[in-house]
Amino acid sequence: MKDKKRAMGRGLGAILSAESKATINSATDEGADKFVGNIVEVQIEDIYPNASQPRTYFDERALNELAQSIRNLGVIQPITVRKEGGKFEIISGERRYRASKIAGLASIPAYIRLVNDQELLEMALVENIQREDLDAIEVALTYQRLLDEIGLTQESLSQRVGKERSTITNSIRLLRLTPEVQNAIRSGEISAGHGRAIISLEDPEAQNILFRKIVNEGLNVRQAEFASTQLKNPEKAEPKTKSVLPNSLKRVQKSLADALEVNVEIKTSGKGDKGKIVLDFKNQDDLDNILSHFRL
Repeated sequence: MKDKKRAMGRGLGAILSAESKATINSATDEGADKFVGNIVEVQIEDIYPNASQPRTYFDERALNELAQSIRNLGVIQPITVRKEGGKFEIISGERRYRASKIAGLASIPAYIRLVNDQELLEMALVENIQREDLDAIEVALTYQRLLDEIGLTQESLSQRVGKERSTITNSIRLLRLTPEVQNAIRSGEISAGHGRAIISLEDPEAQNILFRKIVNEGLNVRQAEFASTQLKNPEKAEPKTKSVLPNSLKRVQKSLADALEVNVEIKTSGKGDKGKIVLDFKNQDDLDNILSHFRL
């Protein structure tokens, strides 16, 4: 059974001599073609993490669960590394690498790339963006690193990650929020939609005032946007007359707004035993996000 788990990768020794293993560092070196396209078993002791890895937190419990899975089934998806002398630096898959060490593996299947420092960082950052468990601030920080450290334009970044340029712009704008508000988004205390309402206020103190109002009063995104308008133009922000929702529907309204990250309004009529739910979306990404929750 164990031999079957390792069948996906051949050992480096079966592909290259010890001398060539240490001297192949670029795609133009003799023997480099033997690396390209091959998944090989690389010794754990020859692998080290990427110092520029965007991900800095690894949940210990989740790592131990993955390690147990690896003990039972092996490493299903190879990690990706780059050749660096006689060692190998991780491009993606550090979580699998860490769990494999916990599981006591001596080697791990790896796909070897021959890339320079800039390509390494770009690959690690783009791979990071594709993960589904990132919060909005982590995504924004990763976009900004790609712009600053790789030198990409927003247009080329849009093509690299498959996102609309407006999506990237709106994401990066969240980094103009105060640290207190950014931390609240990262912890899930407020949504990115709330953050976009707050960012319309340029003054940091005004941002914090609105943030505390959102938290203390449990405002949904639409209410946060209205409160933002009041803070910017108090004389023009006349509240619209509307029926008062019972607390139970207010909680439903807030839960939907937080989950979908769009404006949600519940309107009732008559005795409040019927009504409608209005979902506001500003772009295709908002609509796609809504539809994904309903599997449409």
